[in-house]
Amino acid sequence: MSGNVYIYIVIMAVVTYLIRMLPLALIRKEIKNTFIKSFLYYVPFVALSVMIFPAILSSTDSFYSAVIGFAVALIAGYLGKSLFTVSLLSVITVFVFELIIF
Repeated sequence: MSGNVYIYIVIMAVVTYLIRMLPLALIRKEIKNTFIKSFLYYVPFVALSVMIFPAILSSTDSFYSAVIGFAVALIAGYLGKSLFTVSLLSVITVFVFELIIF
């Protein structure tokens, strides 16, 4: 990394600022298209899922215990359990599964 570090920091700051500022500057009217509104509604959930899913699969000693814990979390979440209950059930499932297997 030769060169001045401050130049890299300024370039990163400008790019970050432009990414956040351009939508506000270019889109002045309310978005009325239902497809675009629904797409923008789900973007935060998708971004969070994409960041969390790989961590779920690599967070345990065994890939299979991670998949079983994830399946339990999906089922509990689908059944409408609270976030604390879903987390607790998946952690207990992974713990018990790894006690049995290892």
